Amino acid sequence: MSGWLRIVGLGPGCDGLITPEAQATVAGATDIVGYIPYVARVPDRPGLVKHASDNRVELDRASHALDLAAEGRQVAVVSSGDPGVFAMAAAVFEAMEGRPDWQGLDVVVVPGISAMFAAAARAGAPLGHDFCAINLSDNLKPWDLIEKRLRLAAEADFAMAFYNPRSASRPEGFRRTLEVLREACGDDRLVIFARAVSTPAEHISTVKLSEATPEMADMRTVVIVGSSRTRRVGPWVYTPRMA
Repeated sequence: MSGWLRIVGLGPGCDGLITPEAQATVAGATDIVGYIPYVARVPDRPGLVKHASDNRVELDRASHALDLAAEGRQVAVVSSGDPGVFAMAAAVFEAMEGRPDWQGLDVVVVPGISAMFAAAARAGAPLGHDFCAINLSDNLKPWDLIEKRLRLAAEADFAMAFYNPRSASRPEGFRRTLEVLREACGDDRLVIFARAVSTPAEHISTVKLSEATPEMADMRTVVIVGSSRTRRVGPWVYTPRMA
């Protein structure tokens, strides 16, 4: 059988939010490649080989997966959420640059449900109009660029979804994010903190920007900041379709 590579999104956490296509792809793979906790989500079975690695070796992981596919293996590179949103799809294509032998492989991106969409659904419809997504980690880009994008997104009056808001190694980044948003937006914007969405540890809270604190977020939290038109209706939060 010819080798192939599938870049698969496993959704935000629970099995019910893994698409049937993603489930079938993983079931047909001979090899699973990915970050340690994501690989652990795939059940063991006879003949399946798992290749788990640390979170900061994306290009090495992608190259290894492409090598396996070139050897004739059926490889699923797994990410949480959607693989095209701050995940492994871009890393695989980056690794393919300059390697014509890899560019001829059978490669398909299998979409998944992103954590920001699961979080938005739990809260109501805060992303119901124009929005943007920003990764607040400065591992791959400088903080000055993150702050510039925050200010421009606020100026454009987007709703905003933030990934990787606050880690133990960079606790001050999200504090600065809140300061920038208050300067640009005022204090009344609605902010949704959605932690561990779709898992037993799920916790959703909505506060005004004036009430938001850095400690409300960690690396398992998606933060959604509404636009100037985002509002509450009963227990839900939504952004009107017309602005």
